[in-house]
Amino acid sequence: MKSKTTALVTGASSGIGKELARVHAEQGGDLILVARREDKLEDIKREFEESYGVKVSILPKDLSVVGAAQELYDAVKAKGLRVEYLINNAGFGLLGKFYELSLQRQREMINLNMIALTELTYLFLPDMIQQNSGKILNTSSTASYMPGPLQAVYYATKAYVSFFSNALSEELYDTDITVTNLMPGATQSEFGAVSGMDKTSLFTKAVSAKSVAQDGYNAMMIGDLDIVSGLTLGQKMIIAMIPFTPKKILLKTIRKMQEV
Repeated sequence: MKSKTTALVTGASSGIGKELARVHAEQGGDLILVARREDKLEDIKREFEESYGVKVSILPKDLSVVGAAQELYDAVKAKGLRVEYLINNAGFGLLGKFYELSLQRQREMINLNMIALTELTYLFLPDMIQQNSGKILNTSSTASYMPGPLQAVYYATKAYVSFFSNALSEELYDTDITVTNLMPGATQSEFGAVSGMDKTSLFTKAVSAKSVAQDGYNAMMIGDLDIVSGLTLGQKMIIAMIPFTPKKILLKTIRKMQEV
């Protein structure tokens, strides 16, 4: 059965975000696409409207800027749009030693990965509660399972996303609103190049953004709490062993995997 709902997708110009938007469009759902690059959004709007016969609204916005989440919410309201599915996907990482990386870029990472996601959820959730319906999908990472030397801030932001998502899901236990936490492994997208991770051993067997998006969307639709996607057998074994691995050994292992 085709969806008639509207999904707002952040980080929608490429990678997992674009593919999440595509999956929703394939189901007949309308879209509000958010990203920094207006030209990319225009291209996707034309493609999806022509291919899937859906309505696509674009709202170019840099969510790493303080106050951008409120501006986005106000713009959605001004257009008279209703958001049934909120897909908080925008995010980026940086590879390197904390004290050597740009403080400004790390602050922007915190703003985007954590603060904008939290604010958008806070702003759109009351509308869902009023209707007693809605779905939220937050893109976290398998990085949320552990500390990440050489990506100290990124791993910490993703731990926040996972714990926040899970806690919010339980707070909404008596509603028909669900919150799903998507935890991808290494994925073929611009994330690897932006963060520098594409040069590490972790990205030697990266999976397609399409497969991760499909996993995440399917989990959102059935209201799953967590969905892990895109891990190799070896990576699954590492994740499974985390609770039994001494922390110093775990930290050393993660550091070595992220060294270029």
